[in-house]
Amino acid sequence: MHPLPPLLHNRPERIAAAVEDAVARLRPRYAHVVVGYGDCGTYGALDGVCERLGVGRLPGLHCYDLYAGAAQVEALLDREPGTYLLTDFLVRSFSRSVVQELGLDRHPELREDYFRHYTRVVWLVQTRDPAERGELRRLAEDAASRIGLPLEVRTTGTGGLERALAALVGPGAVG
Repeated sequence: MHPLPPLLHNRPERIAAAVEDAVARLRPRYAHVVVGYGDCGTYGALDGVCERLGVGRLPGLHCYDLYAGAAQVEALLDREPGTYLLTDFLVRSFSRSVVQELGLDRHPELREDYFRHYTRVVWLVQTRDPAERGELRRLAEDAASRIGLPLEVRTTGTGGLERALAALVGPGAVG
């Protein structure tokens, strides 16, 4: 596994080029290269790169689909379009990837501009570890509080991601 910088999610227009560079760099070293990204806001640009390079990628619009299932995410957003979704990773990195990157630590008055149309935060819990879950719960509550929204918790686990990865790499691709 060769991760790309997570802050690319704040600039999705850069994801496709970063993936293309990574595939070009990794292809000579591996018999099988796949992309561990959903569309992530590239509006099809990532699919274009993957098709052109002949590599598969994880299905879905974003990681939320992989954890909760596309149907459940769609239902959450249909029922309350102003839903801000969190994963365990985003809960852990919220202060850096949202608060600092959006400048909320320096300009808290921007909170209303960024989050005025959101009505709730839904944390899609992946971890099964009770101690880690407790710490993440505190961080999720803090994240929701920082943007002034109520927190809802949904346990999803990692089964959807595991199945999608297994389908993507195929039998015998990992050893």
